[in-house]
Amino acid sequence: MILASINEANFEYDIHSLIQAFFPGREVLVRVFSREELLKRADETELLFVIRYGARDIRMSLYEGPGAGNAAAEAQVDIDPADRRETKNRLKQTLYRLLSDYSGRTLPWGTLTGIRPVKIPMSMLEDGKSNDEIRDYMRGTYLATDEKIDLSIEIAKREQKLLAAIDYEDGYSLYIGIPFCPSTCLYCSFPSFSIEMWRDRVEEYLDALGREIEAMALQMGDRRVNSVYIGGGTPTSLSPKQLDRLLAEIGAQFHLNDAEGRIAYGKNGLLEFTVEAGRPDSITREKLKILLNHNVSRISINPQTMCEKTLKLIGRNHTVEQTRQAFFLAREMGFDNINMDLIVGLPEETIDDVRYTMEEIAGLGPDSVTVHSLAVKRAAKLRMEHENYEHLHMENTWDIIRLTAKRCREMGLFPYYLYRQKNTAGNFENVGYAVPGKEGIYNILIMEEKQTILALGAGATTKAVFDQGNRIERVGNVKDVGIYIDRVDEMIERKKKFLEKYEQ
Repeated sequence: MILASINEANFEYDIHSLIQAFFPGREVLVRVFSREELLKRADETELLFVIRYGARDIRMSLYEGPGAGNAAAEAQVDIDPADRRETKNRLKQTLYRLLSDYSGRTLPWGTLTGIRPVKIPMSMLEDGKSNDEIRDYMRGTYLATDEKIDLSIEIAKREQKLLAAIDYEDGYSLYIGIPFCPSTCLYCSFPSFSIEMWRDRVEEYLDALGREIEAMALQMGDRRVNSVYIGGGTPTSLSPKQLDRLLAEIGAQFHLNDAEGRIAYGKNGLLEFTVEAGRPDSITREKLKILLNHNVSRISINPQTMCEKTLKLIGRNHTVEQTRQAFFLAREMGFDNINMDLIVGLPEETIDDVRYTMEEIAGLGPDSVTVHSLAVKRAAKLRMEHENYEHLHMENTWDIIRLTAKRCREMGLFPYYLYRQKNTAGNFENVGYAVPGKEGIYNILIMEEKQTILALGAGATTKAVFDQGNRIERVGNVKDVGIYIDRVDEMIERKKKFLEKYEQ
């Protein structure tokens, strides 16, 4: 265990995130500890950071063990307590250098611990800053590497062009959550429920969701929907009839359908309608036909890896051949915008496994590929049942990330959105690559937080954007499907009040 003892509750999240990035997989506790507490934890403490905020400076010491004896490393930085932002930057820079000197490591994103690093160059570009000015700022303030800075600038410029058609004032995006999956993957922490266990209540869930859809469509009035994303879970774990019902209801209530009941683009400013087909074992010809009948513009078929042994290990319950068959079937039926999600850093995978996966994906030729760096959250089986999986080896490296980036570019796919997650393997990032013109608009909007996203269903969180992104407020639904079904009317009323404030 790694402890960080502070003398006042300040910047705990930043300290925790930075230490965790240097020591992934270790338990890190950051808070005000008494001397007695530290002594009680002496036997379990591997490293102890002592951070003291003074009137004009911050002092930090690193001890190996419970803190007895001489410090293994020390640092100090002068601060102006009146400038909180600069104080945080100086704290993180100093802690980063102490950690880097002690561990002999550097981090690709430097001190950046937030999930949306592209917002920094995006904001600076909007202010008229040059590439060199952005590089100097990100290098000096966050100690980020040139490689990551250039990637974030490239993506920010691409996003600017893609978002030019978005209506920030009267438009919004819509997310619909279907929290059912064929099985739960080892690494997954999303609020998903086994479709087999909940099959008898799926209709009840769709009834409740339908009430929320109807009420919220009425609440949003004449505001225009720019993008729709149905995610989860695995939306295609629904039966064909249930999937058809859901798409028809969304189209009718939000006035997206044409006279034939098909999604109509251009009407109400709709640019994109994505359904996350996700698991290949949930995809059938009948379901794909329903998606086509409703004119869905974009789907995802997500293998995560093309290595059979890994699929079995992580509990995907489908084969590589099923992935190929689902992809070829979708292409044969006419889908011209197919995304595929991959994860690097999966248990027991090597760079050769990742190379093999990339070659297999290149052979399929998807329109976009999203490369995720594995992030193991608290709610994942890998973390909750740690004793059963602690023998598994997981790693992500610069070489792996560069391999995926290079191969995607060779496939004619270019980076268009990026985000990071806490506890990401190797402290890297998730990047979406796409053929020009086939980018996922919703993916950019959820990251850049420039447009309100109305989110419906169990576990969905609505995000209202005010003052062109300077203020963001959220209201969420309960994650549990049973509670959502029983209390959907309460959530509708709470969301109505929230949206009334938003409209004012």
